[in-house]
Amino acid sequence: MTLLQGLDYLSVFIFALTGALVASRAQLDLLGFAFIAALTAVGGGTIRDVLLNREAVFWIANPWYIGITSVAALIVFFTAHLLENRRRAIDWLDAGALAVAVPAGVGVALSLDHSPAVVVMMGMITGAFGGLMRDVVCNEVPLVLRQGELYLSAAFAGAVTALLVRWGIGPSPLALIGCAAVTFLLRAGSMAFGWKLPVYKSRPPKRRI
Repeated sequence: MTLLQGLDYLSVFIFALTGALVASRAQLDLLGFAFIAALTAVGGGTIRDVLLNREAVFWIANPWYIGITSVAALIVFFTAHLLENRRRAIDWLDAGALAVAVPAGVGVALSLDHSPAVVVMMGMITGAFGGLMRDVVCNEVPLVLRQGELYLSAAFAGAVTALLVRWGIGPSPLALIGCAAVTFLLRAGSMAFGWKLPVYKSRPPKRRI
């Protein structure tokens, strides 16, 4: 198994857990759990592969990914009631999944020799779009749109870190490791310590005298 495959498997499993937990909050049936888990887990990677015009979308080329999402949905279906705070669990699992999915997207784009801008965008899309689809379908406030929280910005910083490390020392697994570390630290800091970006606040227009 290559590093990229390992990152894809891990991100799919963790994102599937978050999808199933959101399904539990919506009180869906087992098939609903499986659908939301799969949507969350493969949504970002699907958009990435379509945009990059890869020969086959990753989960179509290897259906084991859908098997992983189904297992995750089954686990959560029978254990979600044991969690005291499912919203908090979703947030932390999502942070872990983001930290794995962003370097997975970055790695795929790098392997295809795309430009730095495309590499950064693919990292952000892979990390964020599955969770965005999950939250929209389940009528939750999307994590990526919470006021000022470091989410897309964490993905952006992680992807840029991968490029900087790669430029500094050349092709190396350290680039993806650095990407994962920066992404997770910023996202975790936002949740644990309230790190936020400035948000726009409307002001009444000044009256002309």
